[in-house]
Amino acid sequence: MPPGFSPADFYNILPEIVLTSGALLVLVTDVVMSHASRPLLGRVTLAVLGATILVLLPFHDADALASQGLLAIDGFAFFFKLLFLLAAVITVLMSASYLDVEGLRAGAYYFLILCATLGMMFMASGIDLITIFVGLETMAVAFYVLVGFLKPNRRSNEAAVKYFLLGTFSLGILLFGMSMLYGLSGTTNLRELATTLATEERGPLLIMALVLVVAGIGFKIAAVPFHMWAPDVYEGAPTPITAFLSVGSKAAAVAVLLRIFVEGLPFLADVWQPLFWVLAVLTMTVGNVAALTQSNVKRMLAYSSIAHAGYVLIGVVAGTTRGVTAILVYMVVYAFMQLGAFAVIVMLRRTDVVGDELKDLSGLYFRHPAAACAMLFFMLSLGGIPPTAGFMGKFWLFGAAIESGYVWLAVIGVVNSAISLYYYVRVIVFMWFKEEALGSPIVVSPAMAVALTVSLAGAVVLGLYPGPLFELAELSAQSLGGVAGRVGALPF
Repeated sequence: MPPGFSPADFYNILPEIVLTSGALLVLVTDVVMSHASRPLLGRVTLAVLGATILVLLPFHDADALASQGLLAIDGFAFFFKLLFLLAAVITVLMSASYLDVEGLRAGAYYFLILCATLGMMFMASGIDLITIFVGLETMAVAFYVLVGFLKPNRRSNEAAVKYFLLGTFSLGILLFGMSMLYGLSGTTNLRELATTLATEERGPLLIMALVLVVAGIGFKIAAVPFHMWAPDVYEGAPTPITAFLSVGSKAAAVAVLLRIFVEGLPFLADVWQPLFWVLAVLTMTVGNVAALTQSNVKRMLAYSSIAHAGYVLIGVVAGTTRGVTAILVYMVVYAFMQLGAFAVIVMLRRTDVVGDELKDLSGLYFRHPAAACAMLFFMLSLGGIPPTAGFMGKFWLFGAAIESGYVWLAVIGVVNSAISLYYYVRVIVFMWFKEEALGSPIVVSPAMAVALTVSLAGAVVLGLYPGPLFELAELSAQSLGGVAGRVGALPF
């Protein structure tokens, strides 16, 4: 039985309490501040995120349950929470100048970013289907509003409507699957599911519940064939929100996926491993092939993000501690290079230039050499060229697949990485070899410079010296319910 409520529960969820209080502080500050002082809201938001990180750090080696066993305070949760907070920090840094150009209200914008981050943190800690659902909805509702934050923009309105409708539909599918798991086991706790259903006879209802949960989570990570929302949403949403959505939402969904399948349903590995094998191949291939023809950089990065979801699923298929470790490493690496690429796109947004088309990147090297060099590194890292961090991430994912016996899956991953180089190099060609694009001069704000520097430093350092990250990821993977190392591999 899970432990009863105790005052220690408040300490275990202290980072979430600090973040919630900070979000309310931002909202109240927006109301009482004068219009001229509202740019300070970004600094208040960064202070809230910084305080949450400081409060989170003591939990790096925690192993406890909170709120009557609804939350796991472990290394796995710590790893993802820290990733969410760092992604939010970089997003806020790149948002300041963008809000000025678009004329958006900063208070509600930053409040919703903090709310989305709060939902992600509960998703990472959730070891109960109810907790996971509450966290997922907190994150999703915030993103529904943020995607449509450019109210006069028809593309933003269309993206928000599509995301809301498809997100609601996918949530219904996920809830149907969760309710079936509850009906079959009598519990919503994942660790109790792992013991209760393991002794039950498998039937069509259990397999159907598993498939429905896969479909619901597949929507959140934009896995094929549940990816149809991603290109339109990425293109229409405010660019900093596109960056945060592509990193934070995807990482949170991956955390839930690992919680449910590796920790809650390891006894069904022989069912979900081949299912994820197929999804990984489809997602990698469709994402990379569709990206080849895109002229809009945000849509191209949307299909690229779909392909990267396929790479992550390789680690899920491996189903071992090394596979989970590789996923954690890859999510951090992906966050830095993806956020950095979007930061360059945000930088190109001026009053007279949208900045999200390939032609807007033309001659960037001659207009802003530092930004062009940073984008060059981000593109090479996304393509997996050594010695970038992207190469190290893919190396560990493919290595985990080979170690588990999925050699052909690793080969397909390598082939897809080679295909992706075409559209990444295409961006480089526009920046370095095309004529300079017209438009007002590019001005980089101090906050944007910090966002680009942090993203670039993360991508460079993790490519040259990934050891500490790998060690932290391995410890975090081992805390995942103690079952990651016992999930078997199938001879594909």
